[in-house]
Formats: sequence, structure tokens, C-alpha cells
Amino acid sequence: MKYLVTGGCGFIGRNLCIRLLKDPDNEIVVFDNFSTSSDVDLFSALYASGVSHEAVGRVAVIMGDILDADRLAQGATGADCIVHLAANTGVAPSVADPHMDCRVNVMGTLNALEAARHAGVKRFVFASSGAPVGDNPPPIHEEMAPRPASPYGASKLAGEGYCSAYWRCFGVETVALRFGNVYGPLSTHKASVVAKFIKAAMTGERWEIYGDGGQTRDFIFIDDLVDAVLAAATRDGVAGEIFQIATAKETTVNELALALTQAFISAGLQAPEIVNSERRAGDVMRNFSDTSKARKMLGWQARTPLKAGLDATLRWFLSA
Repeated sequence: MKYLVTGGCGFIGRNLCIRLLKDPDNEIVVFDNFSTSSDVDLFSALYASGVSHEAVGRVAVIMGDILDADRLAQGATGADCIVHLAANTGVAPSVADPHMDCRVNVMGTLNALEAARHAGVKRFVFASSGAPVGDNPPPIHEEMAPRPASPYGASKLAGEGYCSAYWRCFGVETVALRFGNVYGPLSTHKASVVAKFIKAAMTGERWEIYGDGGQTRDFIFIDDLVDAVLAAATRDGVAGEIFQIATAKETTVNELALALTQAFISAGLQAPEIVNSERRAGDVMRNFSDTSKARKMLGWQARTPLKAGLDATLRWFLSA
């Protein structure tokens, strides 16, 4: 298959490209504006993972912004599948600048869907989030009425809506994946809590926990998430569907900090002091997923325990 991966130089994109290149018949076009990572990061990650020079030759990189509809349409030419990862990510940036968040996440997704429609791309995998569900009692699942608690959640909900419309109106086989809190190797530029804590510890900074640390999240290891993306890209009978992609396990931020402290101790290192600050606007208190639909229809479930995933992530940061 030929894949167009928007945001392909980022954390998830690089891990996805490494996996895709294991199949000698796959080709990849990466479309990225280099705002957080560049083609240097991408190719460095490919070679470091053992991808051969010949396999790397099956990757083309287009520097472009998803708000540039014409350039994005050019990138989609000949693609069998678009994996749309490019986005403004995170609650805090969306609260600080809702207009920016809307432009990137709504118009950018619409541009990607239009590119798919006009290029005759069969499958479109959309990276969504649990944020559209917002303030609903967990475990969250696909049949819950959305109640976004942040502009980010609202923009991702709009993306899901456009995916549904493009399947029903234009026949683009869209699959929306609501990712849990993803962590793992290659997350150097990621601002979510696992990468943030590890980077802080490595530079002698304290760990800052917003609120009392009792808020819960569903932390999913990158390898498991890539498995889900590949299933969504290739599985029959899933067009127009939304799936929760997480571990179905609820972990408080305090529990995460303890588990990461233990990982540091096991590595012969000392974890830093923890400080608490004010709770952030737009954050939900409890969030974890019911992943039974993904297990049934995608044949997928997360397999990596939190301890093993944190150990692997810390090892990567220490060796990077």
C-alpha cells in the first residue's frame, strides 16, 4: 500500500513509519510542516531502528501545512490510505488560542478529507482523542453523547463528524481512533505527562502535577497504538466507525508518578521532587476507555503493561 501520513515526522508518525517499512511493498509519503519535528528526526529514527537504506528509499517527505489544501492534495496523489496525525494537540494550547485550534484541527482535517475524496483514496484513518467525550463518567465508549470540556475536544469532535459525513456522502472509508494518553520511545518533543516527567528529571527539574494528582488517564504504549492504526488502515467492515484505542485501565497521575519513580530507581537513578500546582482549565478528572468495540471489530487490544512500557520508554530516553 501507499500511505500518506500527515504529521509523519512526529512521535506517532515516526513509530508508524518504522513499522510500515517492515513490509517491503509499502510506500510512504510524509506530509509535515516541521513545527515540532523535522525530516532529520524522521530519518534519524528510521536508521536508528535498523531500517535499511533501501527501505528508507521508499519514504518521500513533503514539507507543507495541512491548511494548504492544494499542497496536501498533491501529496495524496496515488495514495491508498491517509493516516491523518497532524493536529494541534493538547488541551492547554486550545484553551490559550481556540481560533488556532479550530483552524488546524477542523479545517486541516477537512482539507485532508477533501484530498482523499478527490484523489480516490480508499481508507482514511483519523487520529482523534477521548477529549470529544469530555465530562462523562468513565469508562468512556463510542455510544456516549459527546460533552467536550475544552476547545481541543470540540475540534476533534468536529473532525469525527466530518469523517462520518465523508463516508456517508462521498464513500471515503473513514475510521476515527480515539487515542488514550500515548507514551513511548521517540517522544522527545511530546509534551504529555510521561515524556514531560522523564525530560524534567533528566534536566534536574521537579515534577509538576496539576491539582492533587487524583485525576485519571488511560496510558497506552506506542507499539500498541501503532498496531491499532495498522488494523484501522487494513481491516474490512470498519468504515465510518469510531474506536476507543487505549488500555481499559484507569491510572491516576499520582500512580503514574510512583510507577515512573520505580522505573528510575530500577535504572539506578533518583526521581525528582514532586510539586502540585493549580488544576488546569478544561482538564477532566477521570478518563479511561472501554475498548471492547476495538477488540471485536478491529481484532485489537493493548498488550503492554504500564511498568514494561515505562521501563522501555526510560531506557530509550537514557540512550538517545
